[in-house]
Amino acid sequence: MKTLSIDPGYDRVGIAVLEKNKGDKKETRLFSECFTTDKALSLYDRIFLIAQELEAVIKQYKPQRFAIENLFHTKNTKTVMAVAEARGVIIFIARKHNLEINEYTPPQIKNATTGYGKATKQQVYSMVSRLVDLPPHIKQDDEIDAIAVGITDLAHAQIK
Repeated sequence: MKTLSIDPGYDRVGIAVLEKNKGDKKETRLFSECFTTDKALSLYDRIFLIAQELEAVIKQYKPQRFAIENLFHTKNTKTVMAVAEARGVIIFIARKHNLEINEYTPPQIKNATTGYGKATKQQVYSMVSRLVDLPPHIKQDDEIDAIAVGITDLAHAQIK
C-alpha cells in the first residue's frame, strides 16, 4: 500500500511517498522532497506549481492513500490563510485522483512516530530516521514532517 503524505505550505511543501505491504517490518520511502516555490511569484502561481508537482508525483507513484497534516493555529493570520488556500488545492488534487484522504494532528503524528504526543522536532527526526531509510541530502524539516505524516498514515491503514 502506498501513501502520498504532505506537510502543507505555500513556500515549502513537504511531499513523501511511502509504501508498506503486509509482512513488511517497516515503511519504505519511495520518494520525498521539500518542494519550494519562488517567493517572487504570486500566491496563485505558487499554489498552481504545487498542484502541478502533486499531479506529477501521483502520476509517477500511483498512491492509494493520501495523508496531510491538519492546519495548526498561528498568530500570523496572513500566513495561515495562504497555507489554508494551498492546503485546499492540495486536498482537491488528492480527491481529483480518488485518493482516500486522512488528516492527522501534530500530536497524532508525534505519537505515531515517537510514542509521545508532545515530542520535540528533534525527537521526531531521530525516530523517523530509525523507522525509514533516509538519504543524506534531506535538509528541510518539511520533508521529514511529510515522511512522519506518511508513517502515521500507514500505521492507521488496514494493510492487506
